[in-house]
Amino acid sequence: MHTVFSKTFGGLSGQYYFRHLFFSLCMAVLAFFAQTRGGASITIGGLLFIVINTLLYPYARFVYESVVGFIMGDNVFYVRASIMLFVKFVTMTICWSLALVVAPIGLGFLYYHHSKNEGEQPPSQAL
Repeated sequence: MHTVFSKTFGGLSGQYYFRHLFFSLCMAVLAFFAQTRGGASITIGGLLFIVINTLLYPYARFVYESVVGFIMGDNVFYVRASIMLFVKFVTMTICWSLALVVAPIGLGFLYYHHSKNEGEQPPSQAL
């Protein structure tokens, strides 16, 4: 059971996971304030949704970036920074909102990838 968790939830690099966790926490704060606007109290379901999506967002973003990387390849587009930041915010919001649905795809891929590469040793570096 330990290997399943290490191959899935531990499958992303620490730097990648914590970078996207930071943005996920920002999205969680926005969602929390949106649900409690006007003095309303947040429901247990709403709070649970925020917590789960916050923790799963890095895996959903991994899926999104993998798909976009496959489709776009190494192409570079030059656009205004304001347009790019708006598109980034929209894609982050979509990934965060759908993390509960999209993240299992990324977790499954990470498990498959790490299981497949388990027997392979990294090549030794020549001096």
